[in-house]
Amino acid sequence: MIVRISRALHRPWVYPPETRSAFAAYLHPTKRGDFVRLLICRQIDDRIVGLASLSQIFRGGFQNAYLGFWGSAEFAGQGYMREGLPLVLRHAFKVLKLHRLEANVQPANKASKALIKRSGFRYEGFSPRYLKVGALWRDHERWALIREEWRGLVKGD
Repeated sequence: MIVRISRALHRPWVYPPETRSAFAAYLHPTKRGDFVRLLICRQIDDRIVGLASLSQIFRGGFQNAYLGFWGSAEFAGQGYMREGLPLVLRHAFKVLKLHRLEANVQPANKASKALIKRSGFRYEGFSPRYLKVGALWRDHERWALIREEWRGLVKGD
């Protein structure tokens, strides 16, 4: 339901699964260990306000993952993703012990770019026709955050 009511907010940026079977397939990669999906929920009532993914987690000398996220239209503009994303970053850097996160955002997606900028990500470059989203190859901007930069942004971590 959260995905269906948020369709206008998500498209053309992201196409989350809209059926139970599609959602089950969406969760399947988490069984491999190189993929984590995290629900972002409100504290007052545990309602889901969004979801974040840490995908293609590389270990060894890279310690990197790709960050993806989307929020519910019902809670858009209320600051929940702005509060939730730092918890996702904390999980990535403290629990998973990653060194670097990369977020690829379509250039016209102003809300997502504002969110990652506020979270400390820095612009790294432009990638034409980088990802296939909604059956079309779309341009993306690459944004990244490394653990040392993140530590400088948070207090007490």
